[in-house]
Amino acid sequence: MEIFDYDNILLLPRLCRVESRADCDTSVEFGPRRFKLPVVPANMKTVVDENITEWLAANGYFYVMHRFDLDNVAYAKAMRDKGLFVSLSSGVKPADYAVIDRLAAEGVGADYITIDIAHGHADSVRRMIAHIKEKLPQTFVIAGNVGTPEGVIDLENWGADATKVGIGPGKVCITRLKTGFGTGGWQLSALKWCARVATKPIVADGGIRHHGDIAKSVRFGASMIMIGSLFAGHEESPGNTVEVDGKLYKEYYGSASDFNKGEYKHVEGKRILEPVKGRLADTVREMQEDVQSSISYAGGRVLTDLKKVNYVILGGENAGEHLFM
Repeated sequence: MEIFDYDNILLLPRLCRVESRADCDTSVEFGPRRFKLPVVPANMKTVVDENITEWLAANGYFYVMHRFDLDNVAYAKAMRDKGLFVSLSSGVKPADYAVIDRLAAEGVGADYITIDIAHGHADSVRRMIAHIKEKLPQTFVIAGNVGTPEGVIDLENWGADATKVGIGPGKVCITRLKTGFGTGGWQLSALKWCARVATKPIVADGGIRHHGDIAKSVRFGASMIMIGSLFAGHEESPGNTVEVDGKLYKEYYGSASDFNKGEYKHVEGKRILEPVKGRLADTVREMQEDVQSSISYAGGRVLTDLKKVNYVILGGENAGEHLFM
């Protein structure tokens, strides 16, 4: 198979069929709901909080609330009280089982639960999927993270409704440096590889550096794209604000970093400073406009038309010599 990442690929334009790119529909059906964009901010403590997830849900965007230093059940109740859908994160520890039991026992439930651990192709994930499906059978379960077709096949067979693909490609992830494993540097190829065997939606997680990478992710099989660094660093972002040489930055750190864990143990993440970008609503609007432009370049009207375009691989021995379907 070809090995490439986002920077090595360009999509090829087709005859434009819309009068204005504003006519292109960027929405996606994901689980029981339709959302305005196929993107979701990473479920990290410096990316989302209660206020941001409430704004996303109220404005037609998908979200996944992080699971760190949070009473999941109280949070879910608060979202229900506001008439908003509930999308939670879960680990695989006894405390996570207790949360699922409380959500069921107290009748709160959840519309979406994302089982989110670093190595999601694991028996512990299989057991948690089974537990959620037993206690909350109507819940849409996203499970991960994985980086191989075998991982996707197993998670789907275990009952996951969607799988999350990406082992360490994120900006604040150092898994490949610490362990020698991962999809960092070839995340887009890994997505293509996994999508070929998937029968349910895939969430591409990590490695997104530009808005055009959203279109590339959809082209290679993603139904939803999880993005960290592009959503970090906004005025509303929960990370601490730091001033360096007169410029404002927000801290952004990985969930497997010592900053998030509170101790230096099994660390696979780091902390960086993201320049303050302005308001989240402006970034989301720009993302939507850019995805509309991508669809227009694809000769399409709806998001899935991006899947029909050809592409070229830049660099390497065969640079520019082949078109790929």
